[in-house]
Amino acid sequence: MQLSLPFAFPRHASSSSSRPTPATTRTSTAVWGLALWLTSVGNLPLWQRIDALGGSPAQRLSLILGMGALLTGAIAVLLSLLAWPRVFRPVASALLLVAAFNTHFMWQYGVVIDPTMLANVLHTDAREVRDLLSWALPVTVLLVAGLPLWLLWRRPLALRSAWPQAGRNAVHALAAFALLVLAAMLSYQGLASLMRNHKDLRYMANPLNTVYAGVRLAVDQLPRQVRPLQPVGDDAALGASYARPARPPLLVLVIGETARAQNFGLNGYARNTTPALARWQAQGDLVNFSDVGACGTNTQVSLPCIFSPLSRTQGGNKPAEHENLLDVLQRAGLAVLWVDNQSGCKGVCDRVPHAFASDRAVPGLCQGSECLDGAMLDGLDGRIAALDPQRRARGVVVVLHQMGSHGPAYAHRAPADRKPFLPECTSVTLSDCPHEQLVNAYDNSIAYTDHFLDQTLQWLQARAERGGEDTGLIYVSDHGESLGENGLYLHGVPYAIAPVQQTQVPMVAWFSPGLQQRSGLSMHCLREHAADPLSHDHIFHSVLGLMDVQTRAHQLALDAFTPCSAASQARAPAVRGAPAHSG
Repeated sequence: MQLSLPFAFPRHASSSSSRPTPATTRTSTAVWGLALWLTSVGNLPLWQRIDALGGSPAQRLSLILGMGALLTGAIAVLLSLLAWPRVFRPVASALLLVAAFNTHFMWQYGVVIDPTMLANVLHTDAREVRDLLSWALPVTVLLVAGLPLWLLWRRPLALRSAWPQAGRNAVHALAAFALLVLAAMLSYQGLASLMRNHKDLRYMANPLNTVYAGVRLAVDQLPRQVRPLQPVGDDAALGASYARPARPPLLVLVIGETARAQNFGLNGYARNTTPALARWQAQGDLVNFSDVGACGTNTQVSLPCIFSPLSRTQGGNKPAEHENLLDVLQRAGLAVLWVDNQSGCKGVCDRVPHAFASDRAVPGLCQGSECLDGAMLDGLDGRIAALDPQRRARGVVVVLHQMGSHGPAYAHRAPADRKPFLPECTSVTLSDCPHEQLVNAYDNSIAYTDHFLDQTLQWLQARAERGGEDTGLIYVSDHGESLGENGLYLHGVPYAIAPVQQTQVPMVAWFSPGLQQRSGLSMHCLREHAADPLSHDHIFHSVLGLMDVQTRAHQLALDAFTPCSAASQARAPAVRGAPAHSG
């Protein structure tokens, strides 16, 4: 009886057939050849990283050989289990291409591949992909994957019928596993020490890093896709300030992109990258918070975390299982609007009115689907006027999600007439640029953010002076950026090992006199507390307090403005009750 399997094997040609038997490649040759190639050529960034760690040549060679044997065994196990018709060559080709692409980005930007980085890649839009393209990419892919792909596809594999092939796969997998175990035993002491002291290396092992990240991402996120979000602030209601006759509040929450604290002029940077904000600060109504920690090192993690009711240690950096700040504000009866100039809101704005800056194609500010941040202010009055009138009469919260300093195309983040620091790097291959030019390009993007915030503050001040609303602004960046320090570029390094350049972000707040009076805030007190440690954990609770939304979800200990409220000022001086970097 013929055994039928989903992956039907072709019958071998009869020995009496007159047709010649085509040349084939043995399965063992393909499995072990690819495993050795991926381990050696596909992991060149890993070997270079280990070699750069120092120590004697013998020590470095021992580590590389031990790690190489371990990787060869692990990759061979994976390939052996995939050695089936219509499966092996497509999957092996995908692994080769993944390794080649990983090699390029690890070489060019010093990134590593972990679950959050893969999630970021999967949510990258066409604009971001375009910014990452360079001639080095196809060259690297060709060098790493070209030859093995040609050898893999130039002749068919010598595959047998189902059970004999299953036996061969099992033998190859057991042999590979034996190599893996032997390598681990012989190299355990050196490799264990290496991994403890240099955790980033585990995310550089091609292509197993991507396989692990993909599995971890699926396990973490797929179940959450089918479960409804847990409600937050179901008791939310507007506080006493809404009961008395008063002008409605209008708060603009600007979410910056890739702005690192150390390049912010207000934080003592040698260059004056924030001259406009410095003028607002001198007037007394703007406060710069100089010690603010990010929840993550990429937008995919940090953006939802900023709006999450959970702190980082409570899981705010994980895929969302709860509603967020915007849901609570809307439930309380306020009008909410999200305007995006990035690759989307990562689910945060799905249940509130939202729009993209590129929807209006503002002349001089937009080219194709890409806009400068100033485009978000064009027509903003009309967008607010189109919101529900009853909600709008109570108060409005607008979120402006910047393009900011998104790399590597920093030179595209500011118009030609707003580049105070020249010459600047115009290449997306950042390591090819002189460091001074790279910093110039990045600082120009910070200077344009300063200009954009200045425009937004002028718009808010004008609305307040017209007698319509009591206005305010909070600006905070989602994460920072590396500009070549320790060989790292861009962002996305796993949080536990991320450098301070990626985790420290700028934050400022401005409140009109009317909003100060309405909320009972003392600007003098806020300035005194401006150097206190804060983090993204504080945003959810600080906005609820500022907008006087009463709910059990509001934690006073995480409200950055509570110590400077009228109630707190009337009592003994308060002490902030939560650490800034709760991760």
